[in-house]
Amino acid sequence: MTPLVVTLWLLNVTLDTVGQLAFKAAASDPRAGDGFARWRYMLARPWIWVGITSYVAEFLVWIAFLSLVDLSEGVLLGSINIVVIMIAGRILFREKLTPLRVTGILLVTAGVAIVGVAGGG
Repeated sequence: MTPLVVTLWLLNVTLDTVGQLAFKAAASDPRAGDGFARWRYMLARPWIWVGITSYVAEFLVWIAFLSLVDLSEGVLLGSINIVVIMIAGRILFREKLTPLRVTGILLVTAGVAIVGVAGGG
């Protein structure tokens, strides 16, 4: 993979992770209330806008990334996002990593490593 492809890939992972974590922070605020008031509360807080902005930027980066790699390779490499998000969720939100989830993390990571090493061939 070229330095540009690696940079776009890492930027995609970062933007997706920031977006997911921002949405989780917005949605899990205990002060938000219920129903329509909850949505008004979330829209008035920065986390929801950080998430939306991250997703818009990620979309643009993803298109640029896919323009440089085969779709099959890009989608497989993009699956590492779920691993990073799960680990970040554990660190920031104390979410559980069960043995089955850890097994999934290891399998996805191994798959991405294989695709990354074999990519471009």
